[in-house]
Amino acid sequence: MKSSAHNITSKLPKLPESIFSTMSRLAKEHNAINISQGFPNFEPDPVLIQLVAKAMKDGYNQYAPLGGIYPLKEIISEKIALLYGANYHPQSEITITVGATQAIFTAISALVWPNDEVIVLKPAYDCYEPAIKSNGGIPVLIQLTGKDYAIDWDVFKAHLNDKTRMVIINTPHNPSGMVFSKSDMLMLQSCLKDTNIILLSDEVYEHIVFDSNSHESASKYPDLASRSFVCASFGKTFHATGWKMGYCAAPAELMKEFQKIHEFNVFCVNHPFQRALAEYLKKPAHYLDLGPFYQEKRDLFLSAIKNSRFKFNPTQGTYFQLLDFSEISNESDIAFAERLVKESGIACIPISVFNKDLVDNKQIRICFAKTTETLLRAAEIITTI
Repeated sequence: MKSSAHNITSKLPKLPESIFSTMSRLAKEHNAINISQGFPNFEPDPVLIQLVAKAMKDGYNQYAPLGGIYPLKEIISEKIALLYGANYHPQSEITITVGATQAIFTAISALVWPNDEVIVLKPAYDCYEPAIKSNGGIPVLIQLTGKDYAIDWDVFKAHLNDKTRMVIINTPHNPSGMVFSKSDMLMLQSCLKDTNIILLSDEVYEHIVFDSNSHESASKYPDLASRSFVCASFGKTFHATGWKMGYCAAPAELMKEFQKIHEFNVFCVNHPFQRALAEYLKKPAHYLDLGPFYQEKRDLFLSAIKNSRFKFNPTQGTYFQLLDFSEISNESDIAFAERLVKESGIACIPISVFNKDLVDNKQIRICFAKTTETLLRAAEIITTI
């Protein structure tokens, strides 16, 4: 096709290629083991797949209601009440979304106006800032401190002002695996009290928490819940990231604005999958057993690399583990990760790309949502580096 003569001004003129795309491409080119991108390489529960097939055969193949089918929203409401003690009305305060990324983009689009400031804690998942910028907002980046990525609350408070429209948090945290503590959430609640600031809480790994840690949902804290969009993912929870199924919970006045954008973005979400999930969620073990399931994988992998030259602290949550290579190489983490793909046949993610000003702590991220065979093959390579 002949190139257009239109004078196009991009809303995202300096958007680089995603690091996930880059590393997955390199993994394919060099036939490397890919433990970079955050998705399982094993199948969902066959029971869940059978439920989807049944829903299709039962005729649930046309549009679902805008906000999602009531049985699914009702059982999500019951799940949130069971785990966090918060009550969301299924009809007016819960919306089924095309994964958590769509929920996040929709929440930002609904409430962020041009020149509004949105606080983003770095390192951060890479969908937040483009969504803010494409809506005319201004990302205000605050770097978490140290290699364990703690929150400096004095620095956080210093960045709050009359222009602050929204704060985005993510717990359990991608890419670090850090989990917000109860004291963190109470401090956040104190900082935002008596303001009109909206909280966007990305909780897609809510059920993947290890050891003595617990997931501190924004829903558990009344003042936070009253100002929060809480975004979650069925894809992460049930090993089906390609289904792009998630949901958002928020007070009715916020959800009303959310659904205005949702309606003209996607209108509704995959109907048979909703029917299947509504049935599958009736057994809480399907999500409550997820922490032990992934902790076993984490422990297997870390045990297998204990004699390597990498340093690490066991991740608190998510299915990601940080590895510190500072005693192995002085290279940048990007150069080190690229060399691992090309020379060692293993693909991982450099952390600096998620940090403010590309701060390089000599850390890489691996995903352990993989089969035992894949994890042991990867560990064998890692111990030789």
